Amino acid sequence: MDPKISRRSFLKGTLAAAGVAGMSALPLPKSARAAGGQELATLIDIRKCIGCEACVEACKDVNAPKFPEPEKPYPKMYPSRVKVEDWSDKRYTSDRLTPYNWVFIQNATVKMNGEERTLHVPRRCMHCQNPPCADLCPWGAAFKLKNGITRINSDVCLGGSKCKDVCPWHIPQRQTGVGLYLDLMPAFAGNGVMYKCDRCYNRIEKGELPACIEICPENVQQIGPRDEIVKKAHQIAKEINGYIYGEKENGGTNTIYVSPVPFQELNRAIEKGPGKPHLKPVENTMEHADNLAKAMVIAPFAGIAAAVGKIYKTIKDTGSSEARHDENR
Repeated sequence: MDPKISRRSFLKGTLAAAGVAGMSALPLPKSARAAGGQELATLIDIRKCIGCEACVEACKDVNAPKFPEPEKPYPKMYPSRVKVEDWSDKRYTSDRLTPYNWVFIQNATVKMNGEERTLHVPRRCMHCQNPPCADLCPWGAAFKLKNGITRINSDVCLGGSKCKDVCPWHIPQRQTGVGLYLDLMPAFAGNGVMYKCDRCYNRIEKGELPACIEICPENVQQIGPRDEIVKKAHQIAKEINGYIYGEKENGGTNTIYVSPVPFQELNRAIEKGPGKPHLKPVENTMEHADNLAKAMVIAPFAGIAAAVGKIYKTIKDTGSSEARHDENR
């Protein structure tokens, strides 16, 4: 038996016994539901996280209908430098970001008051206020909602990985064998679809909490209007003589961390690499003249491309529906 499945079953049973795993669709705080046009942000208090991975499992369960189901065998790509990225047989991986794992826990052993302590850091998309992934996607697949959530539309994404390249943390991950490229240009397009945390946008639309926030037994995260969240972050940082990450990184994000130790220490201590983002300072990438110019050039074409992609998807879905109807007659 896959040890990941055994561990997952054990964790679910433990959470259920504790009365936590019931996912009873707890409502968003009133301030978050009536944000007055403000973007929503989340506050992550690193001190509270115990590394139980309840958020990881809840994210997988709630978002499973959004996960890719690839078609095999995969088309051979030209040029060959566009590699196959297949996580479909490793979908229970939980120690990094993948198309099937949108949040994971980074562990950092640091010294606090002369003693070693391990801190746990939930990582996912930062949901930037001015996201380069959305501004620079040539296909218009990545976009930002008014409430501050950045999404990738899997129906129109061609998997070109531009969003991952321009993301300062290289968050989005690709799955081969799904998406429009199979119908349009199976040998020449981006070889799949990009996936990342969408902050349970569909739950938020219904006035419900994101799964990772609702399931957490330690109340590690809070969600609310960004001004309110930033204010709370500064209050906590002042109380504990702590540090903040995400308020100004990349020009400001909607994921705000508070830590009792400097983030450069956490960054030195965490394991970094593919699917395991850093915690370094990040300047505002969209202030660069070349990125601004690219965004201005791309924007109208990306809008047209996204519209064409949506029309194509609608026609394809209609055709599939009619075919199924004819088969059942």
